[in-house]
Amino acid sequence: MLQLNLPAYDHKLKSVQGKLQIYDPIRKKYVHLTPEEWVRQHMLNLLNKELNYPASRTSVEGGLKYNQRAKRTDIIVYNDEMKPQLLVECKAPHISLNQKTIDQLATYNKLCRAALLVTTNGIQTYAMFCEENEQVKMLNEIPDHKKLIEMI
Repeated sequence: MLQLNLPAYDHKLKSVQGKLQIYDPIRKKYVHLTPEEWVRQHMLNLLNKELNYPASRTSVEGGLKYNQRAKRTDIIVYNDEMKPQLLVECKAPHISLNQKTIDQLATYNKLCRAALLVTTNGIQTYAMFCEENEQVKMLNEIPDHKKLIEMI
């Protein structure tokens, strides 16, 4: 798989009927390894192992309903009250991050109301903080869990 601009980690791979799978520690199972899944697993590692977001309050590929349509969020991290705190949209490395990607994230956040929004394709990563007055502030990096709590 492609080298990403996210921290490398000791991932677990296996082959099933000639197809690669990667272990997802949140879902506690092996899942089909696609370019987007490669990015998602690296982002989970960054959030849970490097930035100390609690794995126990992390959800992967959760469902949402928006305008009567089912949608799937890539990663959500919840606070102590189980309200979304961080929303992440992952794309495959060959997918450009553009306004459409940001709009998708903003649409999901109309339902989630997370304070921190992140989008990544593993090569580029953008983090945005949603202030109480609904202003969005671009961040230079993803804050660690403790820093995000202080920001909120």
